[in-house]
Amino acid sequence: MKALRFHAARDLRVDDIAAPPKPGPGEVLVKVSLCGICGSDLHEYTDGPQLISVEPHPFTKAKAPQILGHEFSGRVEAVGAGVTKWKAGDRISAVPHLNVPGEYFSRRNLGHVSSETALVGFSWAWGGMGEYAILPQENCVRLPDGVSDLQGALVEPASVALHAVDLAKLEAGSTVLVAGAGPIGSLVALCALASGASTVVVADPNPFRRQFLADVPGIRPCSGATDELQALMAALTDEGRGFDAAIECAGHEKALDGCIETVKPTGTIVQVGLFVKVPRINAFRISEKMLRYQGSWGFPITIGPRVVALIEAGKLPVEKIVTGRVPLAHAVPQGFDPLITPGNENLKIMIEVLQ
Repeated sequence: MKALRFHAARDLRVDDIAAPPKPGPGEVLVKVSLCGICGSDLHEYTDGPQLISVEPHPFTKAKAPQILGHEFSGRVEAVGAGVTKWKAGDRISAVPHLNVPGEYFSRRNLGHVSSETALVGFSWAWGGMGEYAILPQENCVRLPDGVSDLQGALVEPASVALHAVDLAKLEAGSTVLVAGAGPIGSLVALCALASGASTVVVADPNPFRRQFLADVPGIRPCSGATDELQALMAALTDEGRGFDAAIECAGHEKALDGCIETVKPTGTIVQVGLFVKVPRINAFRISEKMLRYQGSWGFPITIGPRVVALIEAGKLPVEKIVTGRVPLAHAVPQGFDPLITPGNENLKIMIEVLQ
């Protein structure tokens, strides 16, 4: 079968490799339809290996060369012994967190924060940028007829976004600031609306990105400049006292500062964006305003059905963030390379694996 594999930084190849064997106990064999290119995939391409295992992973024994891809949908081809939930022909979306059975955090449905957890597409023999993949049965989410393969391939990043919104503890009618309008920031904005926010201000200095969801009722784009943010805070929030919550998705010091300054006293900031350099945080303002500063990483593997239900109900139009589709054979020159080009006008490029 064809599979896009990471060999080293700047060395991704579409290789001919053996298809997966018959699925083992508790596993399913999936024929992949579509797979999204994630920011984590781009980091591996430019600066890896980071998440990819060079030595055999302690849990899965996987190591490079690694089939990339953790945002994908497909159809079940075969099931292993003991699998009763799935049958050939079922459509699924993949959940990448491979929790170690019985491990401390896994027992608490928090396997995504455990250092022992492996990840499909990084530390598992199979990934979504190959024609077939093996998955544990618990890492599959059912796709109903009302959810397309394209939408199904976006369940994983939408789960990251919904988890961040959950951590913000929004109430119906909340006003929310989303700093950073990349793929995750855009999905966070959509998830905030789906979770009851009345107004979501999306701040990004990139004019393409900040205007991308401008036609969605309830979303107000802005550049993130201090004066503009302050004016929107005064106009849109209760008595002008500040946003109920801010979700930082840029991993940028100035963006975080804007969150701290415009969230109301006792409000919440959720940190989703990953910083390249350790940021300077105005800890005095966090204390003075009694802010709740909450980190967010991954998501519990049980969140998938909620995301699918929101998509099926028409409340979470995840497909809006897709700006391109490319065939697997041209995934690097037409997908990865454009996405790492400064100033490019793309949010999410999908790889069409199924031919």
